[in-house]
Amino acid sequence: MRFKTYSGLPFSYEIRKGRSGEYTKELWIDRRENSKSLAWSSVLLALGNVKEVGAVVDRPKALGDIRGVTYIYGVFYRFGLIDVPDEVKEKMNKRGYVAKS
Repeated sequence: MRFKTYSGLPFSYEIRKGRSGEYTKELWIDRRENSKSLAWSSVLLALGNVKEVGAVVDRPKALGDIRGVTYIYGVFYRFGLIDVPDEVKEKMNKRGYVAKS
């Protein structure tokens, strides 16, 4: 599944399995040829800053000063946890991205 950041840059993520075969508590953000690790605690911290499910969140930093929040913002929007302003939807919906309804 592909996502878009606030500025419209595409990315995907995966949760990898550790040596024990269980999922780790990191999201691996795939942005072109490089992957970045994002701690699950960052996702939970941002989730705690969502005031109401489906409410409009103006920009990523409104979810907190969290490392990787631009990626979290895109994921939360795609899964319907937050809504975004119309001008941001335009950026996030360009080049084949299918918006939620």
